[in-house]
Amino acid sequence: MADNNHGGKREGAGRPSKADEIKLIEELTPMAPAAYKALKEGIDRGDYKFVQLFFAYYAGKPKESKDITSQGEKIQTIINLGTGDE
Repeated sequence: MADNNHGGKREGAGRPSKADEIKLIEELTPMAPAAYKALKEGIDRGDYKFVQLFFAYYAGKPKESKDITSQGEKIQTIINLGTGDE
């Protein structure tokens, strides 16, 4: 198989380690009061993006629903399950 950098294990790929997440939280914690203040100021101005951000975390994002309809056409999904010999 050719080395084409598609798939497989790669340096830096995947979820960060728990230690990295804890370190980032520790670095960001001193900025929390300033972030809350900026959020409050944006909400007080009525800036839509600040209000949207607040409610996304406060109430959670609403579930998305998609209405997929067909106008009498047959919809077919084709999945090629190759043998790997190609």
